[in-house]
Amino acid sequence: MKLMTKELLEKLPKLGETENQKDPVALVKFFTPWSNWTWYVTEYDGEDTFFGLVHGFEEEFGYFSLKELQSLKGPLGLGIERDLYWQPKPISQILKK
Repeated sequence: MKLMTKELLEKLPKLGETENQKDPVALVKFFTPWSNWTWYVTEYDGEDTFFGLVHGFEEEFGYFSLKELQSLKGPLGLGIERDLYWQPKPISQILKK
């Protein structure tokens, strides 16, 4: 599965653009089908670096790499997936869960 598309690239704010927003919107959701790790993207540099909410061992905001996500492999060679049915929502709604 292609994690990034031209359409997503055009929609995602550049790094730093949502910095002053109280409740930025997560436009993209990536997840591991073999564990509970999830990445909610709010910004992208257009090349490799995302910023957003990472749900793994803990929930925290941070930077993560497209190349790194593409390189991760789980059992039976499973890779990171993009949630094709994800509806963009404010980070506050994700944190409530």
